[in-house]
Parts: sequence; C-alpha cells; structure tokens
Amino acid sequence: MGTVSNTDSCPTCGGLRMAYVIAQNCCNDASCIPVCPVNCIHPTPDEPDFATAEMLYIDPDGCIDCGACFDACPVSAIHPDYELPAEQSVFGEWNGRYFDGGAVTYSAVPSSPPRRSADAANGPLAVAIVGSGPSGFYAATELLGVRSLDVSVDMFERLPVPGGLVRFGVAPDHQDTKGVFRSFASTLAHKNFRFFGNTEIGRDISHEELAARYHAVIYAVGASSDRRLNIPGEDLSGSHSATEFVAWYNGHPEYRDADFDLGVERAVIIGNGNVAMDVARILLSDIDRLRTTDIADHALERLKASKVREVVLVGRRGPSEAAFSAPELFGLGSLECASVRIASPEHYPSAIQSGAGSGRMTEAKLRLLDDLHARPEEHDKVVRMAFLRSPLEVLGTDCVTGIRLSHNALVVDDNGSVRAVASDEVEEIECGLVFRAVGYRGVPMDSVPFDDERGVLPNVGGRIVESAGGPVRTGLYTVGWVKRGPSGVIGSNKVCAAETVDALLADFAAGRLTRTSEVDVADELSGVVDKAGWRAIDTHERNLGKESSRPRVKLTSVEEMLAAGGVLTADL
Repeated sequence: MGTVSNTDSCPTCGGLRMAYVIAQNCCNDASCIPVCPVNCIHPTPDEPDFATAEMLYIDPDGCIDCGACFDACPVSAIHPDYELPAEQSVFGEWNGRYFDGGAVTYSAVPSSPPRRSADAANGPLAVAIVGSGPSGFYAATELLGVRSLDVSVDMFERLPVPGGLVRFGVAPDHQDTKGVFRSFASTLAHKNFRFFGNTEIGRDISHEELAARYHAVIYAVGASSDRRLNIPGEDLSGSHSATEFVAWYNGHPEYRDADFDLGVERAVIIGNGNVAMDVARILLSDIDRLRTTDIADHALERLKASKVREVVLVGRRGPSEAAFSAPELFGLGSLECASVRIASPEHYPSAIQSGAGSGRMTEAKLRLLDDLHARPEEHDKVVRMAFLRSPLEVLGTDCVTGIRLSHNALVVDDNGSVRAVASDEVEEIECGLVFRAVGYRGVPMDSVPFDDERGVLPNVGGRIVESAGGPVRTGLYTVGWVKRGPSGVIGSNKVCAAETVDALLADFAAGRLTRTSEVDVADELSGVVDKAGWRAIDTHERNLGKESSRPRVKLTSVEEMLAAGGVLTADL
C-alpha cells in the first residue's frame, strides 16, 4: 500500500484528509491514474487485474484528498467520500475492500505513462479510421498526441453521427457513462482530424481505394451482430436478440421500426451479462425516470404502455461465475419499482457462500446479491435471477408462449475452469417475450480478413493478419471489440487502442507503411456529414431536449440527421 495515509493532516488547512471514492459509472479508461500523485488508484493498465477489472478503486488509506482524479474523470464517477450519495455508500466499502489486508501492494510513486514521440524522417503520416465509437476515438487521440510527427486522421462512419457504442449501446439511464464522449471533444476539434459521416466503406469508397490513399487503415467497427442460441423455436415471433432491443430503445436508425410485443407480463432473457441487465432494467424502469433520459421517443411511448411485470434472467452457471458486473447489479437493485429475487434459492447455498474463496470483489458482488434477495418484496414488478439453467427450446407455434430450460450442475475441470453440465431436470417457464443476450460478434467486410469462428478480425497485437498464424496484412490494423471480442467496458478500449497505435508507429518508423495515391478522399465523396454537420446535428438534438428537460432528443432516421446536418433540405 502507499506510504501516505489519509489520517495525516492536510498541509494546507490542517484538517483531516478525506478520501475519494470511485462509484457506479466508472468507465475504466484510467484517465484518473496518471494524475494521482501518490499512485493510489488501482488496478493500473500495467497490472494483471486491469484486463478483467469491473471498475477501478481508490485506496482510502493512501488517498491524500488532492482532487486530481475528480477533475480527470470523464464520466463523473469519482466523489469525495463525504459527498458520496447515500444510495451508493456500498462503493465506499468496495473501494476499501479491494485493498483489504494489504492484498494489493504498490509504490507511492506514481508511474506516468510515457508520452509518445516518433521519428519524423519518414514524413507525414496519414491514417484512416473506420468506425466512430470509443475505440476509434481512443486510437485517433493516441495518434494525434504523438510529438514531433505530422499526423492526420480521417474517421469514416456509415451513419451521419459519431459515437458508436456510446450513442447506440450505453443504456439511456446511464447518462454519466455517455459523458465519456465529451473527452473526445479536443480530438474532434483538432485541425488534423476530419470526420466523414454518412460514408460507408464498400458503398461509397472501397477498401482498396481507402488503403491506397492512407499509410494505414484502422478498423474500429465493433461487434454489431449477436450470437445465436441455435435451439428450436429461436425464430418464433416474440424471440429477439438483445442487440435489436438495445438499438431500438437507443434510436439506431436501422432499428427504429423494430416491433416488440410489450403487451405480455413476463419476459425471459437468456444470459446474465451487463447487456442482459440493461435490457431488464429498461423493461421495468419507471417511465418518469426514462423521460429524463435520451431514450428514443418511439421507445418511450411503447414502454409507457408496457405490461411487462416480471423479467427472468437465465444464466447457465452459478452466481459466482455470472457475467454481470457489481456496478450493473447495483443499478438493477436501484430500480424504484422492482424487486430482485434469486429464483429457486433452495437449489444452492446463499450467493456469498457459493462464491467463498472466489476473490474479494466477487464476494462483495455476491453479498450485494444476497442483500437484494433479502429485501422485502414491496413492488409489483420483479427481476428473477435464474442460475444454473440453459435454454433447450423456445416454445410456441406462431409466437412465443414459453421456454424450456435444463437445470445444470457445475463441474470443475482439471485446469480449474468451471463449466455447466445439464442434468435430467427440466423446467418450463411461461412467457411471451424472449431475448438472447449471449454475446456479440463482428461482421465480415469485403476485402478484409475475418475469423468467422471468433467473430473478429484476425490480428496480432492489433496488426491484421490473413488468418490465425498467417502473414500480416501490412498497413491494416484493428481496435476494440472487432479486435479482441466483446470484452471489457468502454475504457478498456483505451489500452486496446494504445497497443494498436504502438504497432502502427513501429511499422511506420521501420518504413513499412506507404501510400500509393495522393488523391484526397474529400474530393471524391458526396453526401458527407463533416465535423460542422455533426455539430449542427448535436446542437439540434440538444435544443430539442431543452424543451422537455432532457439531455437531447435523438433524431432516429438518416434523413432527419442529414437534414439537420445541412446535407439535405427538409422541413423538420
């Protein structure tokens, strides 16, 4: 642990030092770590725990109350302990628990990441980034921050608006998390950064043309498809992917007309990761709470009339192996109009007992689950956590009427991994709506290698290769979920992007990157929404939001976006 204690007196005022606390909406982008003068925020990107951490933690015994982390956090997740909202007091406990008993040791000397510099001998570097989500923006920010190198970055997005996962994936009631996009404002404003919205690779410009006009192309296209269950009845009316529902309520133009039967009383979600938690929470949220968010208007109207009163979250393994994070479980438990229950708790010990020895933070998560289950059931809506179950069949003839599940037992393999094995016990649950939330996968693109089994672009450290173990495709790179699969949270993309940019710069320094055409793509493309167009759309949406005390009212059709961006003339 650090050598400075918050029991010391403040050298300025002589009072007792307080500690800062990282709370629910931590994005893990680690912006707070390099500014801490006593290195008390962990895990850091160079520590093994960082890759799997659900959030970051501040050591209460090491914090000196300087406030640097508070100023640096892009999502307002850091609070002084004396200002921590009462309903989030558990995060104060979790921050301390991470460091309990000296389990985490560190030097009190901060380790600031080195600033990149590059040899400019090879001349200016031109980079294209395909995709405008967090991973693409983190890559752009890393590139434009390189000293002594003339770098230009052009970002291409098939929709008229940037944001990717932040705009169309983060739940509307997580407005603080959406605030991470504000941290990219300086990148958007950079004189060497251009935005080409409403521009699709393969439709408006080919991959080959793009590769010829830039030294390097970085694909940051995310994982926009979902994994299927591959069980009978999966394609019945009323059976959907969580991907579709999330895109629908977030106002994605391609899903605005999707149809979900919310006139049923029970919905079942297969999967219990963070996306499943989001879907459950939105289905059961108080409509007045949603009215204060940027949820799509069409979704708000449908949810207002929803009759869904119960959501069952189905997970194939037990509570200690569940994929949801502690902050997301906390968010589910914060619903003002729904209780959280463990289905059939008699089938196994309490959650905390089942996770004994599984690690400090897993035990903290399970303790929260037990606490939620023990609360009085005082609401007319409920979320049931059904562990140790796997889907066998979606039931129904023309539409969903139920789902058949197997009950599972856990088996520990020789390598220590825990897997679920189906038993002979089978259960049927009546329901009218089924969502699958068992993972995302990337989508193949013309002329770019693709690993269909993993659903990613095959790569080594961000360099795209022809196939696993195959040769490198010089000048092609990838970041984000399409690089590593759907893992981590928004801030995880920052470290991911840094790795890819390091590889790109090394290749440029070695003289491996060339461009074969000096043609400016801006002279070849039409119907583009540029930075000024995006600012006009952003201003338009925010002004609409002011009228109803909301962050923004999203435009949900491409035509509306283009009109607001000045590309088309239309009477809105």
